[in-house]
Amino acid sequence: MRDELRQAVTDLTFHVWLEPLELVGVLGDRLFVRAPDHVRTLVEERYLPVLKASAKKATGTAATVEVVGDDWQPLPDSSDPSLDQPSSSLNVDLNPRYTFDQFVIGDGNRLAHAAALAVAEMPGHVYNPLFIHGPPGLGKTHLLHAIGNFVSAHNPSLAITYATVDDFTGDFVGALRRGDPDPFRDRFRGADVLLLDDVQFLAEKTRTKEELFHTFNALYESGKQLVLSSDRSPTDLKDFEDRLRERFSSGLVADLHRPDFEVRLAILRKRAARDLTDVAEEALEELARRVTTSVRDLEGALIRVVANSSLRGVAPSPDLVRELIGGLQRQPAVVTITDIQTAVADSFGVPARSLLDQDRRPPIVMARQVAMYLARELTDESLPAIGQAFGGRNHSTVLNAVRRIARAIEDDPPIAATVDNLQQALTHRA
Repeated sequence: MRDELRQAVTDLTFHVWLEPLELVGVLGDRLFVRAPDHVRTLVEERYLPVLKASAKKATGTAATVEVVGDDWQPLPDSSDPSLDQPSSSLNVDLNPRYTFDQFVIGDGNRLAHAAALAVAEMPGHVYNPLFIHGPPGLGKTHLLHAIGNFVSAHNPSLAITYATVDDFTGDFVGALRRGDPDPFRDRFRGADVLLLDDVQFLAEKTRTKEELFHTFNALYESGKQLVLSSDRSPTDLKDFEDRLRERFSSGLVADLHRPDFEVRLAILRKRAARDLTDVAEEALEELARRVTTSVRDLEGALIRVVANSSLRGVAPSPDLVRELIGGLQRQPAVVTITDIQTAVADSFGVPARSLLDQDRRPPIVMARQVAMYLARELTDESLPAIGQAFGGRNHSTVLNAVRRIARAIEDDPPIAATVDNLQQALTHRA
């Protein structure tokens, strides 16, 4: 597996982040990889897809890879009958790090947090459905996973299904192609708690929206809990039918707002403590002042500072924060697709017009896909509207580009850095 990892990433990435990893256990199709505490979180967040792909190459089969710390102990053999528990209490799609304990509460998220906790404590009895919305990176996914983890721990007999809309769509399309909808419907309509993330991406999927409508009704009428998230409120989901928007709004709609300075600082303290990372309070305060956009940006900035300090062999400091983060971040600017096309073309060194043409050269294709991804992330335009702005392409082309870049951000640090730099430049222009 180590040889596959070495081939999958650059030498620098391998030596800094992946070479210290150690395979310490195998249980069925689960591989346990130990990582030093100072890199563990970054490896989990950025390189887990690479680990999974390398494990598949090495073993010839798909495997689940779990990154563990120094205190990990080998698991007992799973054939031990004393370990039997309802299979519904296990959900490999839930991130165990996303819990209510790890969620920092502030004025901008107090209602959403309280509602999510109430739902987790009494699924199907309060706030059903619960619809959480807000800009990317403010904790919607965290709350959905926290609900799932809480229910799993306190009501292990309940069946929990967490899925993104892409998961829901992919499973539905696969069921149609196979002509066998039963496994799909068993998964989603058989859930006691359904957690569905990013419902805004259903906008142009007519048949999938129809299926979600019937899934929603089946669960709601049987008293099952539904929790949905979106980057916009139900009333702003313009490409959805009234009947679906009405169902989304029929329970509690809770929004999320950007955290203030004190909450941002608390988030950084908690993240540093969780990762056992020693960062001076002054450095955390400097980060909290400079990164004001989202929790995701805040944590990403902390990872960037800690990684650079580790590479340089220096302690994280306010001076290092100022060097890496640059000027104070301002509130996001209004971004247009034309702004994005111009910025991406400049970054990739290609003519802006080529993003609209049929040019299939790899650098042009990559630039075009990055621009489409950013258009989806930074504007309220629908997929068809984005496609029209890129030379009249259809919405499926845009969706494929968005998915491809989203995967690349997870697997390819240089692409992740490029997209991050472009997003920061576009949303924090003078």
